[in-house]
Amino acid sequence: MSTRIVALASVLLVLPALSAAQSSAPAAEIPRTAWGAPDLQGVYDFGTAIPLQRPVELGDRAVLTDEEAAVLEQRASELFNDEVNRDSLTPPNYNHFWFEFGTTVADTLQSSLIVDPPNGRIPPVTAAEEQRRAAHDAGGGYPVRVLGGGIGMAGPEDRGLAERCILGFNAGPPIVPASYNNYLQVFQTPNHVVIFTEMVHDARIIPLDGRPHLPSHIRQWMGDSRARWEGDTLVIESSNYTPKRGYNISWMNVVGTGDTMQLTERLTRVDADTLIYEYTYDNDQMFTQPFSASIPLARTDDGAVFEYACHEGNYGMMNILSGARSAGE
Repeated sequence: MSTRIVALASVLLVLPALSAAQSSAPAAEIPRTAWGAPDLQGVYDFGTAIPLQRPVELGDRAVLTDEEAAVLEQRASELFNDEVNRDSLTPPNYNHFWFEFGTTVADTLQSSLIVDPPNGRIPPVTAAEEQRRAAHDAGGGYPVRVLGGGIGMAGPEDRGLAERCILGFNAGPPIVPASYNNYLQVFQTPNHVVIFTEMVHDARIIPLDGRPHLPSHIRQWMGDSRARWEGDTLVIESSNYTPKRGYNISWMNVVGTGDTMQLTERLTRVDADTLIYEYTYDNDQMFTQPFSASIPLARTDDGAVFEYACHEGNYGMMNILSGARSAGE
């Protein structure tokens, strides 16, 4: 049995919804805070070569062979690092040199980050969601919920949420690896946990003291989160998302609205160098069934995450709009 398969067996135990470490006491001794809680603190890289959704040809096969993982890592490395591909232009304005998707497959050997349903793919949308999307498009497409691109150039409200620096395209919640800035930092106190993402430098300050959620009419871009410990796993439940956002499958594919989003996230420290981030997304107005993902986070050094300034103090949005108008697009 390979060392990677042994690592997989030590990390993953069976639960109905998730395949990652939430259900198990980690095999290795984990760091703890002065008050005895698992120490989740540190800077973590969630970039990975593992795709969000499993390739259809793999069916229900959740785990890669060592050989398949090596091929996936080699392809990812060649795509973003070798001298030919790093200068290839990705429309409209980036070459591969600037991308940092991640080029490794974790010891879990996952074939996809989606771990439930068994086919490793996001479920189909409901008939109600199809009707909502059609009505939204027919009504002019406002509010714009996509992250990149947009529907026009009359003003910033025509552009995607990431272009407007409102939501990072990978920062979530839920967190999904993307093309760069795949770092987050975790801080803890006895009564709070903070998840600080590199992209758009958002900090979610999440109470652990059992206080109730905000009233349902108070809606926020990143939702209203409350956390609790279940054994050595931190469980975060979030609701009260603004209807101006949805679940982003990709930059240009955002499903539903925030008013019916329900998200449960789990953070489990499995050893000194690994944090498992899991989430379950449950929204019967948007998807035909709940789905879950498991994302291994690799701990880096203890340095701070640098600020991502986005549009502050520059002319990004003005130049995007004026340039597009000049080009007649």
